[in-house]
Amino acid sequence: MDIGEYKAKKDKTIDEHRQELMNEWNRMKAMGYVREEHLYQLVKLACFHHDDGKANKEFQMRIQSEKKRLFNEEKEVPHNILSAYSISLKEMEQMGYSKEDYYRVVFAVMYHHNYGKPLEIIQEKRELIKDLLQGITDNKIKKSTLGKMSAMMEDDMAIKIKGFLHKCDYSASGNYQVEYDNNFLEESLENVKKKWKEKNSNSDWNDMQTFCMEKRDENIIVIAQTGKGKTEGGLQWIGNNKGFFVLPLRTAINAIYDRIKQQMITDNSIDEKVAILHSESLEYYNEHFSNEELDIFDYEKRGKHLTMPLSISTMDQLFDFVFKYHGYELKLVTLSYSKIVIDEIQMYHPTLLRYLIYGLKRITQMGGNVAIMTATLSPFLKQLLQENILFKEENIKIFVDDSIRHNVCVKDCKINITDILEVYEANERKGKSNKILVICNTIGKAQELYKQLKQTGQNININLLHSRYTREDRRRKEHEIIQFGVTYNREHQLDCQSGIWISTSLVEASLDIDFDYLFTELQDLNSLFQRFGRCNRKGEKDCSQYNCYVYAEIDKRNLITFYERNNSDNQSGFIDNTIFQLSKQAIKDGEGKLSEWKKLELINNYLTMENLKESNYYKEYCDADWIEDVRPYHYENTEHKLRDILSETIIPSPVFEMNKSYIMDKVELLKSNTLSNTETLKVKDDIMKFTVNIPLWHWNNYEKAVKRGVAQAYQNVELSAREKIKVMECNYDEIGYERINYQDRQ
Repeated sequence: MDIGEYKAKKDKTIDEHRQELMNEWNRMKAMGYVREEHLYQLVKLACFHHDDGKANKEFQMRIQSEKKRLFNEEKEVPHNILSAYSISLKEMEQMGYSKEDYYRVVFAVMYHHNYGKPLEIIQEKRELIKDLLQGITDNKIKKSTLGKMSAMMEDDMAIKIKGFLHKCDYSASGNYQVEYDNNFLEESLENVKKKWKEKNSNSDWNDMQTFCMEKRDENIIVIAQTGKGKTEGGLQWIGNNKGFFVLPLRTAINAIYDRIKQQMITDNSIDEKVAILHSESLEYYNEHFSNEELDIFDYEKRGKHLTMPLSISTMDQLFDFVFKYHGYELKLVTLSYSKIVIDEIQMYHPTLLRYLIYGLKRITQMGGNVAIMTATLSPFLKQLLQENILFKEENIKIFVDDSIRHNVCVKDCKINITDILEVYEANERKGKSNKILVICNTIGKAQELYKQLKQTGQNININLLHSRYTREDRRRKEHEIIQFGVTYNREHQLDCQSGIWISTSLVEASLDIDFDYLFTELQDLNSLFQRFGRCNRKGEKDCSQYNCYVYAEIDKRNLITFYERNNSDNQSGFIDNTIFQLSKQAIKDGEGKLSEWKKLELINNYLTMENLKESNYYKEYCDADWIEDVRPYHYENTEHKLRDILSETIIPSPVFEMNKSYIMDKVELLKSNTLSNTETLKVKDDIMKFTVNIPLWHWNNYEKAVKRGVAQAYQNVELSAREKIKVMECNYDEIGYERINYQDRQ
């Protein structure tokens, strides 16, 4: 009996499953994602043999049993190990393949599941393996072949074979299409241009966007001033290729997704074209699509499996492959035939930056292309990129002009409401547009200023936005600030309103908001110029007078040096002191009318490798060099997280008490087991909208206070047997979440 007729699954033979894999593999080849015929044939061999080991008698008895039978270690060997024996070196050599090719295919098949430790099992269970392989194959695996497996783990061709095998196998087993073709983006962008031309007949792609179109097959670095259209430039660079747009903030990801959905997708096929990849993507789909429009579970699954032509993603959803956990090859190989846009790279924590740059290095080594799109890029960061990734000099381009959008006043004091009110009241007397944005370095400072402004009792439209509002409140506030921060009204005239929005770095990147005046604490030069980009964004407002006020004195507890990081109990320090002091000197040098070129000059003069080599930032970056030496399969994929801030999800006690009846009714509904998957998700989301993410140490301090009897304890809100939301005694009102200082309680 041909082993292809044995069962691979209860409802499929090995032959049928093989054919499913080949269908998906041929689909990828037809899309142009597999350009090397040699690689195509090797993956084809791996697909053909990957489940041969399932023909063994024990597996067949187990898979065909009416009762569920568990894998028996005494009688069985994982099928991925047995399947490797069906690959014949002699036959491969007769077909013109090398020994190295044989080792690569054996490796891919042997490790295509994380079942057991193959090398140990082969050494310890030779007789059992021989018995199980009767009637399947009499091939042997030599010790010399086993000795090559460690080398194959680091072999780029072997990694590709295994990664493609994973993609095809998971797709066939999961009953989803392995890839959807990107055949829409270039046409969609042209349709956007046509809409521009309807409003302005002279509209066309600018020099930056044209450069991106011309360099689609190259790695590029684009430095372009805010408002230049970097999103469209990045999409033009991707073109009709598989692409990933990587941004640091979920808010920005959602905003770009919405723009693409509204402006570029003219039919109802967005679920086959564009996906968002972040920790709340399913909830976002649930909020924006009805049951009738599409199956959000299938949509989200396609996104998570990286099948979509265009994905807009946070870094952690893609670049965890640098930990080389079992199966990481799928992500790496997908990125190897993709085009990856990294937006605002300067915003990442130094450890995350090290992971990101190493990940980009591996992607380009494997064949992928990278575009760095940013408003600012220091010589320091540019050098780190060029040391790891090949960028031709002609592909590093600056698109900055002499325009002046910002008139800067530097204050050697802390940010305060007196200055803000003085400008606000003067504008009100003159009847000028009076949209003021205040950006603070910490949530605490933002809340403090908001309280102080409210306490004045003046009739001013004052709003606050930061990351410690409930999901529901934050979504509402994000929508409100975008609506308030528009450049033009419906008549396409400059929008004129009065009001003050106070926020944090949450708004400094990728949000399309345009205020008349900015008051901001200094953090670092890159961040500062990002914040400037939220004021007079289009450059069409008067800046003959100061419109950006920078406060160069901040709470010293927020500054940290390398020595303090390793030898101090300072938990609040997060701003690199070296970079802060350099930035302070630089912005004083740039006081007054500040052109876009001058901003670039300040960054180039101050944020050099020479100036930053003793900084905490650079030392933390260097400390993360261990990532390049991680051994494959040392980590399980549940052991690592790319998020550099540990947090806890809670329902604040005032929110819980106010909505207790509603929440508990939803909990009972979940317990009823009468809901469909979509209904269950919607009910869970109805509860999750009351949650806030807080620092883990806040929760730890609360737990200690509960044990001491000085804080009220609450029962968890149970969404399922494994999903529980904690309720925490704290303050929550119009300023959002505030922790209670339990030390004051006796």
